[in-house]
Amino acid sequence: MQYLLVATVVLPLLGAVGALLPPPPGLKGKSPDQAVLRHGVTVTGAVLALSIALAAGFDHDHPATMQASTDISWIPALGIRIHLGIDGISLPLLVLTALLTFLCAVYSYFKMPAGPSPKAFVALILVLESGTIATFAVLDLMLFFLAFEMVLIPMYFLIARWGGEGRERAALRFILYTLLGSVVMLLGLLLIGIKAGTFDMVTLATDNGSHLSHTTQLIAALAIGLGLAVKAPMWPLHSWLPDAHTSAPTVGSVLLAGVLLKMGTYGFVRILIPITPEGMQTFAPYLGAFAVIGIIYGSLACLALARQGVGGDLKRLIAYSSVGHMGFVLLGIATLTPTGINGALFANIAHGLITGLLFFLVGSLKDRYGSTDLDRLAGQTGAALYGRAPRLGGLLAFGAVASLGLPGLAGFWGEMLAMFGAFKPAEGLDRGAYLTFTAIAAFGTLLTAAYLLVVVRRVCMGEKATAEATEPLLADVQGYEFAAWTPLVALTVIAGLWPALLLGLTDPAVRTLLGGS
Repeated sequence: MQYLLVATVVLPLLGAVGALLPPPPGLKGKSPDQAVLRHGVTVTGAVLALSIALAAGFDHDHPATMQASTDISWIPALGIRIHLGIDGISLPLLVLTALLTFLCAVYSYFKMPAGPSPKAFVALILVLESGTIATFAVLDLMLFFLAFEMVLIPMYFLIARWGGEGRERAALRFILYTLLGSVVMLLGLLLIGIKAGTFDMVTLATDNGSHLSHTTQLIAALAIGLGLAVKAPMWPLHSWLPDAHTSAPTVGSVLLAGVLLKMGTYGFVRILIPITPEGMQTFAPYLGAFAVIGIIYGSLACLALARQGVGGDLKRLIAYSSVGHMGFVLLGIATLTPTGINGALFANIAHGLITGLLFFLVGSLKDRYGSTDLDRLAGQTGAALYGRAPRLGGLLAFGAVASLGLPGLAGFWGEMLAMFGAFKPAEGLDRGAYLTFTAIAAFGTLLTAAYLLVVVRRVCMGEKATAEATEPLLADVQGYEFAAWTPLVALTVIAGLWPALLLGLTDPAVRTLLGGS
């Protein structure tokens, strides 16, 4: 198991190096570009197979125990170790990362975004995968920081070189915001390591902050929390996100929404809650307040973009919806209860599946129409997907109702559990404030349903179109699109019908982190 985990982290890096080398003559296929794209599919497929093997070999009877562990001294003078391991919290995120990266590689093999050589594109995707998986697998604070930073440069170049209109500005804003947050986070991580005498996350979590003074915990929680909140993204530190999503290529948006945003919320659960419990107790109400503001703000922004005549961009709308959905994740974390944190972790996975699917669908609409302008898609000569591309329209409607939290689909459970946790927060937190948060979040679910149903009505039906649309048929779902999207649809249904598959993994691990044992 430990070799499987190491291979899952290292293999994408080796694959990135291989992507930059000339392909062997017998493997070029029709062209070198085709060979390197096929190389990306092969490597990401192997990583997905390794992650599935890890999940199959995982001891599901003891999900709170760190498994597949590797612990090797790396920089003895600083006490930094190469410490890897997975538990019930990190395993689902690791598998989600491997799955989404593989699906993006398959999609890109058939629909490579316009831009420079595919060699660099495939290498960047693989480096991004390695950094993201490492973030969920490392158990040393300094390694966590290095893995956390490792994904920034690949995503910057994916946006800047293969993105759409405004890509350079969006990429620069992305890198500046996240680097600034990371600098502040590094100071907090160093403070913990110096004061506690170790950077080992398992040791620190077991101590549950007993070797850190109250002041140290407050400063560390504030510094690390700010860095994580930028990546989450928490209102008002979210403003880099809409531009990045709007300008990124389709696969860049899928990976950014599906896994990169989860790195921030994962850090709250893995680092701040068990290592600085007093600091989190102090700042949790503020985190909850910012979370519910983000829920309402994201929903109102989406409603404004969905209005007729404003020229709203569908891709930008889905980006703003992520601000609202991640607000539910942050609200669950802010409750400091097993119910709320389990809801946050479930919502993380659900958001990755559903929003990844939505960005795939919007990318395919842009390929067919050359635009994601809602007024153009919704006019009399607009998409009218039910009549012109019924499978595509049906999938868009499915993604929308999953995103609005329809019971029986994955989006429902995370938001519900987050609000249940806020209804009865941890001891010591002001219940009156959290009841207010619950009411605001519940109102946010109504706003979410409103803008998503408006989008479905406008794009799938068109302004005046009917199922017997007079416009010519669009190309419906292609074979490669079906291959890339089907796993996301299936997992959204499975997670919605059998939530215990995820909650059975996360709940024991969450209770262990809260208890410090």
